[in-house]
Amino acid sequence: QVQLVESGGGLVQAGGSLRLSCAASGSIRNIYAMGWYRQAPGLQRELVAEITDGGRTNYADLVTGRFTISRDNAKNTVYLQMNSLKPEDTAVYYCYTRSGSYSWGQGTQVTVSS
Repeated sequence: QVQLVESGGGLVQAGGSLRLSCAASGSIRNIYAMGWYRQAPGLQRELVAEITDGGRTNYADLVTGRFTISRDNAKNTVYLQMNSLKPEDTAVYYCYTRSGSYSWGQGTQVTVSS
């Protein structure tokens, strides 16, 4: 099993920035991709960004140009730099890893005030 510990959420004004971190431990040898989903109240969980072990990235259209995902393979950590935040980015952000199956973090709240 993979254990994931997230950090970096919080409250920020619109236009501000936050950086999320997620450290993986446990059965990490076969992790292919790491990334972030988010879920706002009353809405389905949606993909925000993903990065593969080779560095290929994928972003949701709504965050392209504002968010940047990166990965430190030596530290088994994935980061999400979020700039130009909007109130509609308010959600619980969940880190995940993808190998043969998904593993999930506990979630971290991001709140953007207008």
